[in-house]
Amino acid sequence: MGTSVQVTPLCGVYNENPLSYLVSIDDFNFLIDCGWHDHFDPTILQPLSKVASTIDAVLLSYPDTLHLGALPYAVKQLGLSAPVFTTEPTYRLGLLTMYDQYLSRKQVSDFDLFTLDDIDSAFQKVTRLTYSQNHHLSGKGEGIVIAPHVAGHLLGGTVWKITKDGEDVIYAVDLNHRKERHLNGTVLASFVRPAVLITDAYNALNNQPYRRGEKENEFGETIKKTLGAGGNVLLPVDTAGRVFELILILEQYWTDKSLNYPIFFLTYVASSTIDYVKSFLEWMSDSIAKSFEQNRENPFLLKNVTFLINKSELDNAPDGPKVVIASMASLEVGFSHDIFVEWASDAKNLVLFTERGQFATLARILQADPPPKAVKVAMSKRVPLVGEELIAYEEEQNRIKKEETLKATLIKEETKASHGADIDASDPMVVDVSNTHALPDVAGPHGGGYRDILIDGFVPSSTSVAPMFPFYENTFEWDDFGEVINPDDYVIKDEDMDQTGMHVGGYLDAKFDEGSTSMMLDTKPSKVVSNELTVQVKCLLIYMDFEGRSDGRSIKSILSHVAPLKLVLVHGSAEATEHLKQHCLKHVCPHVYAPHIEETIDVTSDLCAYKVQLSEKLMSNVLFKKLGDYEIAWVDAEVAKTDGGTLSLNPCSTTAPPHKSVLVGDLKMADFKQFLASKGIQVEFAGGALRCGEYVTIRKVGDASQKGGASGPQQILIEGPLCEDYYKIRDYLYSQFFLL
Repeated sequence: MGTSVQVTPLCGVYNENPLSYLVSIDDFNFLIDCGWHDHFDPTILQPLSKVASTIDAVLLSYPDTLHLGALPYAVKQLGLSAPVFTTEPTYRLGLLTMYDQYLSRKQVSDFDLFTLDDIDSAFQKVTRLTYSQNHHLSGKGEGIVIAPHVAGHLLGGTVWKITKDGEDVIYAVDLNHRKERHLNGTVLASFVRPAVLITDAYNALNNQPYRRGEKENEFGETIKKTLGAGGNVLLPVDTAGRVFELILILEQYWTDKSLNYPIFFLTYVASSTIDYVKSFLEWMSDSIAKSFEQNRENPFLLKNVTFLINKSELDNAPDGPKVVIASMASLEVGFSHDIFVEWASDAKNLVLFTERGQFATLARILQADPPPKAVKVAMSKRVPLVGEELIAYEEEQNRIKKEETLKATLIKEETKASHGADIDASDPMVVDVSNTHALPDVAGPHGGGYRDILIDGFVPSSTSVAPMFPFYENTFEWDDFGEVINPDDYVIKDEDMDQTGMHVGGYLDAKFDEGSTSMMLDTKPSKVVSNELTVQVKCLLIYMDFEGRSDGRSIKSILSHVAPLKLVLVHGSAEATEHLKQHCLKHVCPHVYAPHIEETIDVTSDLCAYKVQLSEKLMSNVLFKKLGDYEIAWVDAEVAKTDGGTLSLNPCSTTAPPHKSVLVGDLKMADFKQFLASKGIQVEFAGGALRCGEYVTIRKVGDASQKGGASGPQQILIEGPLCEDYYKIRDYLYSQFFLL
């Protein structure tokens, strides 16, 4: 049997809820994504709460709330203690996302599901990996290798590849195959025939018929038209997600059109977010990396965008048309919510949505067709306590302090009593000062006065003390060379450095915004005041798709190329999930699953795989040849059983039959064309073949990328008369392969 693989959805199937899935590989439990929605409803995490304590490792794929929003709560409340793995951008931007979420809610409610310290504590468990880095798990996960790969969509977005015993389990959701301004497209198409592929059906029913350039131009023209008419434009966005692509589009459009309208990026962590992104160029598109290497150009040194961390800064900005990019995208809380309430009643203004709102949020309601003419919203704000409320609050705090002091005193007395019981009264070097009150009054009638003078300012310890300096026995270990030193005691771990940097001022590291810092340190007594308003929606509402996800047609094409042995569909509406399932059953593979919440499906591979030992006698006669980063060899052996019952490969007892020479490698005709040109041979493509010189033609037959992704025999045909050019080109062709 192959490696045992079981998949159990905990959230996010047959709907658009947050993503969270349990994947068990030979009893090693992965939690892949740990998302929450902007309502932060704990009931949606009940399936996770049942298995949180059994999780062995957590894999995070994107730095937004839908993929990692529940991590702090799960660590604090649900008993999740497993190590977490993700990329550096997902770690940094995910941390800022959760800070912004907490601060946005704390301003309008008594939010207590987690704190900033809980966020820090959860993210301290993170191990950061680079793209294509193979990380070998140890202990219970021995033999399992995990590796993140480019997913597109968001900065640091990850396709997870989990490998054991040569079988691959791929987790790939919210992909984008298109190359964008700041991101490369996904590399999912480079994986062929994995044992299991877990992907989503979110966009299975959506198609994007027009090109990126046309879409970006329409985006800019729509905003420019509103500004030209004297209106304001609101772009609700997530803290550190698709906002980077939108900022680059606006920056370029403003430069090309020489526009002077102000653009404001408003979140509690706005400047910190951009500061981090400036250092993540190696995670971005090839064009950005190349531009920086050649010209030292950083696209996030923005000239037209101003960063704000407080709405009062926006209110103090000069009057006139402006563009505001504000969190949150759902419009449930945050600066975008407050700005919408202010601007919605003016017909000149525009609210431009660039992604579908989460289910049952204000953004989703406004994206309905036709949009509502009025909506009810809750307006809340935090105000300082005054008058009787402040007095009552201070009295309550004093009462709590007294109770804590009394409790601490009782604990101290209990500790004192327990220590006193351990005193060795026979030890002449121990003085029990607790009995000093029982000494006879030898000072006569005035003795009490003198005694008061001696004690004033010097209160003896309440526990037994020795009338000498304490002596501690030296317990260090020694050898012939002196004291034994443990090198680990002098190693400063990276995690310790990160924690030190993070907690010098608590969670306020060097890149945290000063305004947000002052708000977090503000301990003035306050309360939340709420009221419900009916907002007349007269402003223009437009939705333009800048989600950065592959459309349905592209998803189907990629799945057909990857051709997994077994396919698991998650995260998408019931209609989209069923549609993609039926398509894949016909065109991709016969084993397609779409499980429900807490439904465990067994997707163990049908392939038979065995572990064998290679005997020393066999390996001593094997001749390896270098093939790129690998070494390969022919092995002729007989299978036998060892004394321990495991299988072993031993040398053949009879002479092994000879085998034909094999050319190993994958020839790319375009690369070979450049190689021949560098050797001075005239070469060109003609009719799908490579014409070399006057007489020789090379063509490929039986390409590996056949229908359904199945790998077939590949042949290279070289045609032409037997002449000097023929043999020379043939030798060049052989040089592109490894002869085994």
